[in-house]
Amino acid sequence: MNSFRKVIGGVGAVGLLAAYPALAQHTAPAAESAGSDTQVMLFWFLLSTLVLVLLVFLLLFTALVIKLRPQLRRIYELPTVRPTWSGQVLGLLVGDPTLVRGEVKDELMDHDYDGIHEFDNDLPPWWKYGFYVTILFAGAYLSYYHIAQAGQLQGAEYETEMRQAALLVSVDADDPNKLTTYQALLAPPDISSGKALFATNCAPCHGQNAEGKVGPNLTDEYWLHGGEVNHVYKTIKFGIPSKGMVAWKGKLSGKQILQVSSYILSLQNSKPANAKEPQGEKEAPSQPVASR
Repeated sequence: MNSFRKVIGGVGAVGLLAAYPALAQHTAPAAESAGSDTQVMLFWFLLSTLVLVLLVFLLLFTALVIKLRPQLRRIYELPTVRPTWSGQVLGLLVGDPTLVRGEVKDELMDHDYDGIHEFDNDLPPWWKYGFYVTILFAGAYLSYYHIAQAGQLQGAEYETEMRQAALLVSVDADDPNKLTTYQALLAPPDISSGKALFATNCAPCHGQNAEGKVGPNLTDEYWLHGGEVNHVYKTIKFGIPSKGMVAWKGKLSGKQILQVSSYILSLQNSKPANAKEPQGEKEAPSQPVASR
């Protein structure tokens, strides 16, 4: 009996050891995800703690300055302290903005222009410090981008972003740069639906019989943006904003746009009354073929 138990225990131990790698692989992603979340939480906790400590320090420092302001004022008034840079920093704490504003001499120079006199005052320190910072920034920019060529200039950065954007452009039917491969619809119900949609949405600009009003005549052999069914489909779907042609994407479904396109092609050479003069390039008549 004891031998049997030992055998069973050994088999169970071997089974657990064999299953451990699979269990470890299964739990590894969850453990990595939990560890990542813990690190993010720890980062934000430490950052929040640091901000809180800085705020408390700032409040204590402000309270201390307000409490000791009379003593700081007396120290600032000492002749050996006031002219120094540290003394001017101390002056900011007691309300003297000389460090930022500079000394105002109010001394007139010995010349004037049309009665306009000039004072001999120094430039404000904040302006000079800002100018020095721009010089340092220009040197760093020149060294980084032009000498070391470690970073991309605006032109190269623009080209990189355009290449990245091109990778994100969809390649399906919603891509305005990709022509569809539809076939014109010939079934009477589709042509009838296209006619109704045209009368409701397109006739105000193109005329009730597509003879052309604000928009071009759609019954002749001349086309501004192509007269094949997929070109017409693209024009209707995405529009031509520069010429006032609105995009019907989102207002009409893909099938409805194809029905309108097919109806327009069914009007070729219908010669309606008061047709608008031809516009665009002449193309061979697009003969619709049976849809699949």
